Amino acid sequence: MNPAEEYILSREEPYRSMLLHLKSIIEVVIPGVNMKYKWSIPCFYAEKKPICYLNASYKGGFVDIAFWNSAHLTKHIELMHSEKRKVVKSFRYRTLEEINDQILIEVLQEAHALKEKGFYKRD
Repeated sequence: MNPAEEYILSREEPYRSMLLHLKSIIEVVIPGVNMKYKWSIPCFYAEKKPICYLNASYKGGFVDIAFWNSAHLTKHIELMHSEKRKVVKSFRYRTLEEINDQILIEVLQEAHALKEKGFYKRD
């Protein structure tokens, strides 16, 4: 088992179920996505470009799916969190039922389409 899978499977419930659900959606939506273990969390790459990462925050009581190129995203950004982060935005879920698959799919598709864009938005 690779470290990213171990990270997901070793989390307590309800975190594990949320992480597994998010992972399965990412893998279905983004063709050829590659899950790596970086910065002690699962990170997803498409064609060597970072797309998103997953993080279970026990202290905060949520699971994050954060997008590297969120500076360029336009869909559902009003639902994303960015506190204490300059660029990265994320969806935060406290229960499996909170995950809106359709919204997540739309943002993943956009993030994948914008994978060539950089981390920062330069005017």
